[in-house]
Amino acid sequence: MLEMLRAHGLDAGPTQRPLAAGAMTGLLADLPALAVLLAFASLERLAAAAGASIAAAALLHAAAMALAGAGYGLLFRRAANDARGGWLFGTAYGYLVWQGVAVPLLQWLPEEPLLQGQPALGWLAGHLAWGLVLGLAFERVHRPLQSGLEEKVSSRPQPAGWR
Repeated sequence: MLEMLRAHGLDAGPTQRPLAAGAMTGLLADLPALAVLLAFASLERLAAAAGASIAAAALLHAAAMALAGAGYGLLFRRAANDARGGWLFGTAYGYLVWQGVAVPLLQWLPEEPLLQGQPALGWLAGHLAWGLVLGLAFERVHRPLQSGLEEKVSSRPQPAGWR
C-alpha cells in the first residue's frame, strides 16, 4: 500500500528526509558560493558593513544557506531529486533566494544599499552558483539519507487487518 501511495504522488514524508538533505546540500553548495563572494569582494563589503570579520560573515552566510537549502527540500520535495532538471531547479531557486531575501535585506531595507557595483554583481553570481551546485548535488546527498528506510518500513509489525 505504501509503495502505491508513493508512486501516485504522496507528499514526501518524514522518512524521506528532504529538509536534512537540503540543509546539508545547502552547506556543501555554499563553498563555491563563498569563493565567488570572496572573488568579487562581496563578503568583505558585508563584513565591513556589519563590523564583523570576514570569517564571521562567512559563517553567517553558511548558516543562511543551510536554512535556504532546507527550504529547497521543503519546496521541491521529490522533484529536487530529478537528476536531469536539478540544475535548473537549483539555479532558479538560487535566483529566488537572491531576489526574495538577499536584495530586500541588503539593498532595499537599509538607508543606503550595502552592495553596489562589482560586489552587488558578485552577490548575484554567488547565489546563482549556490543554486546550481545545490540542484546538482541534492540527489547525491539525499540518496544515502534514504538508504535502508524501505527495509525499516516493510519490516515493521503491521496492525491487525493492515494489508
